[in-house]
Amino acid sequence: MLPIPRRIEWDGQRLPASYANFYISNAHVIVPTYRDANDESALGILRECFPDRSVVGLDSTDLIWGLGSSHCLTQQEPAAE
Repeated sequence: MLPIPRRIEWDGQRLPASYANFYISNAHVIVPTYRDANDESALGILRECFPDRSVVGLDSTDLIWGLGSSHCLTQQEPAAE
């Protein structure tokens, strides 16, 4: 079970800090980290889940201000009208 990082808030709103918002590529798993005590534990668990891929932590503290993280960044954008 993945741990959760500490509660991160901005202007009274809880930001979606989660290790589950990782991105899987052909050779790597990019995992958001948050300068938190649970970062290494989460990376270790995901390394066990993906033994054939390099699991890399990416500091996402600033990314969650946009209410998303690694996986969200890879999603499609709507077409301009």
